[in-house]
Amino acid sequence: MNHKIFITGGAGYVGVMLAEKFSARADVEKILCLDKEAMPDILKNNKKVEWLLANTSDDWEELVRRFSPDVVIHTAWQIREMYAKKPLQWKWNVDGSDKVFDFAFSEPSVKRLIHFSTVSSYSARKDNTLEHRFTEDEPFRESDYLYAIEKKVVEEHLKEKWQAAAARPAGAPPVFIIRPAAITGPRGRFMRIRFGLQSALSGQLTQSPIHRLISAMVSFVPAPSKWARQFVHEDDITDVAELLAFTLTKENTYEVFNICPPGDVVLAKDMAKLVGKKVMPVTPLMVRVAFFVMWNLTRGRVPTSRGGWKSYSYPILVDGGKITKMFGFKYKCDSKTAFSKIDGRYAKYVNQK
Repeated sequence: MNHKIFITGGAGYVGVMLAEKFSARADVEKILCLDKEAMPDILKNNKKVEWLLANTSDDWEELVRRFSPDVVIHTAWQIREMYAKKPLQWKWNVDGSDKVFDFAFSEPSVKRLIHFSTVSSYSARKDNTLEHRFTEDEPFRESDYLYAIEKKVVEEHLKEKWQAAAARPAGAPPVFIIRPAAITGPRGRFMRIRFGLQSALSGQLTQSPIHRLISAMVSFVPAPSKWARQFVHEDDITDVAELLAFTLTKENTYEVFNICPPGDVVLAKDMAKLVGKKVMPVTPLMVRVAFFVMWNLTRGRVPTSRGGWKSYSYPILVDGGKITKMFGFKYKCDSKTAFSKIDGRYAKYVNQK
């Protein structure tokens, strides 16, 4: 069959890559992207891609209904907490997600739903260790980090809505949840620089005085003793999404996947070596104070919102092997390679001089 794909968050990091990759498939007829931002330049000459300028919390359902998508992929999210705008952010993220799920479970044309979640909702806590790998069988835990809170709530809503749909005579379309580790790669590191850990430590923040101040402050890698990260390459993420979007699956399927390559995690000493800096040991309390000061001093322009200090201080490490066991998926890159190498589909766009 010729597929029609509906992607929310089409202007985002993942959404753009999915639209570009899926449009190259002969069995994809059209892709409709929804985003509150305008169509990115990289998609403007793509004849298979159509654009709907809207937020997921807006009224968009009738326009998408006419499009008759058979695959719905939900990537839209306001990740960075907005300063003093929690109700608006909740509306965008939680209420908007509810509308996407309700649409997917009420439209006969929809044969599959893929939702992008996060590993953050396992919760960064003091008792987390460098040895334990969270699996999909372990529940999300309570957190005071808004991103993790909202993602946890949205997954709970999705499970409830899917169960209600599955109980109907017509059943429910398959649902796949992708919980990625930190996504990186040439496009994320060089073509789409955003204020985050990777860009700050690698010295790529130069757009404003605040950015330059942060870059100067992290002329070393400040790291608590448990600092650790897992990275997944952007190509692996799009390959997983493609596998789940187009592989034949029976109705009433509901599966959750941590997406993270096997192998060693990136420790503070590894990160310092990768970005050409030295490690400066700090305590979680020092991180907490620094995050609080920068959040309020810059009114959220530095993304160090409440609870974020815990994610910087304590590890959330996951086992991403379920996708391999179920579908034979093989990751192209381990965590260190994903972060350090200029390799993959977008490597050709990167100026390596």
